Amino acid sequence: MSELATLARPYAAAVFKRSKETGTTETWSKSLAFMSAVLGDNEIFALVANPKVSKDRLSVLMLDICQGQIDEEGANFLKLLVQNNRLTLASTIAELFEAYKAESEGYIDVEVSTAYAFSKEEKQSFNLTLEKTLSKKVHMNVTVDKSLIGGVLVRAGDRVIDGSIRGQLQQLAKRL
Repeated sequence: MSELATLARPYAAAVFKRSKETGTTETWSKSLAFMSAVLGDNEIFALVANPKVSKDRLSVLMLDICQGQIDEEGANFLKLLVQNNRLTLASTIAELFEAYKAESEGYIDVEVSTAYAFSKEEKQSFNLTLEKTLSKKVHMNVTVDKSLIGGVLVRAGDRVIDGSIRGQLQQLAKRL
């Protein structure tokens, strides 16, 4: 994964810089998400990975699929990815772009796994606590994972906060 991120980072950074220059961050966000979704289809991905499919045919196919979903700059970017054999990086580019966007807008996407579902009040309170801890506005995605036994597991970028009973038991086992 880190190798893909290394290859995708210059593309994501360039697209983000361009989106800030032109004020089209949301448009680019939607375009990249759409490209990523298209390439998430197994049949399309197989065509992209097939060396027998020419770059010209692949460009035409992708532009036809994305017609109406991406603007002219998005189409040019798509052609660039095809020509540089980097189309398979579209989902990684989209992820990195969203990370740059979140950083720029002062928020962070946080994945929260909890053993039991939060009530509305608990979720709001936990959100405020995370905002204070991380010093950023937080967009939480909460999932229930019964294997945690109790507590929460928080993933915010490369930071992990393990407040789960399962995590505490693992720490105890390591110490013993």
